[in-house]
Amino acid sequence: MREHGIQSSDIKRVVVRGVNWVGDMVMTVPALRELRRILPGAHITLATRASAEAIFAEADFIDDLIIYERRPRDMHLVVRQIRAWRTRRFDLAVLFQNAFEAALIAAAARVPLRFGYATDNRRLLLTHALPIPTWRGERHEVFYYLNIVHQLERLLVNRPGMDVSAEPPGPRFDLGVSAERQHAARTLLQSRGLQADRPLVVLCPGSINSRAKRWPADRFAMLADQLIEDVGVNLALIGAPEELEVAREVAAKMNHGAVILTGGISFAQTIAVLSIADLLITNDTGPAHIAAALGRPTLVIFGPTDPTTTRPFSSLAEIVRRPPPCAPCMLRDCPIDHRCMTAITPMEVFTQALALMQMGVAR
Repeated sequence: MREHGIQSSDIKRVVVRGVNWVGDMVMTVPALRELRRILPGAHITLATRASAEAIFAEADFIDDLIIYERRPRDMHLVVRQIRAWRTRRFDLAVLFQNAFEAALIAAAARVPLRFGYATDNRRLLLTHALPIPTWRGERHEVFYYLNIVHQLERLLVNRPGMDVSAEPPGPRFDLGVSAERQHAARTLLQSRGLQADRPLVVLCPGSINSRAKRWPADRFAMLADQLIEDVGVNLALIGAPEELEVAREVAAKMNHGAVILTGGISFAQTIAVLSIADLLITNDTGPAHIAAALGRPTLVIFGPTDPTTTRPFSSLAEIVRRPPPCAPCMLRDCPIDHRCMTAITPMEVFTQALALMQMGVAR
């Protein structure tokens, strides 16, 4: 990494190459907030997938989005992205994504300052190639992204009032949803037969990129029935269109009716529903991170993945986990008997769910 200083006053336009998965997008929120703090006058553009539009719709730490839906081996889209960046005449590119392509686009777009990790053989394409932190894998992934921004801050010079030796403030991991969107979400739920005076519990029983991460559908069904019978909650199922089959399976195994929103409402509407939920119970999926960032009680059932680095970053988020010796395996399909998930009972999830709901009410 070149150790010359950077004049922050010269950085007027910033592009951030965001990450691709929903949960990862949310984990970059603290870093994006820090970037806004250290460059308060810059215009910050986030280049990422279309799903980010719903997540960052009301964010006060970015100014606009460039949507980039990359398709494998489609160089026309890469060229189009390079042209879009070059037209914007960015002064600084901050690359949260680790891929070679992200650095290639920044370099080909002639962005003068290019910050990112020296991953995927892209060191020569970066003006500031950061070493991968030795602590990666031991700390939450939030800090992996924050480190890039803090390294940028360390190199800024002649910034009034900046003390580069001082510890940065604690990470702010929060998103907002307007009162209008929340009202629309309540109206939607009432139109589906849910009662306004009951607590709302949302279940996300699917997972797009890994069947091994799914707690069995019959367990979700037993949990849902117990929440309805013992607590009197409204219950709704959410997820992407690809998860509709498992949502229907859960509902079919229940003794009581459930509102299936899975695949039937937009991603922005799903986020609004999560913002008014009294509790989300989910597998290790993107909605877990969204609900946590919205300040909602969130209970995540972990199996083959490692919560050390990817659990929701919130004091109102908890996990349920009974790892066997083979966990975390990070496999998408279990080659044996799915013991990491079947060891978790509906009763222990129910007990932890009640405690978490009470914690949310207390706040």
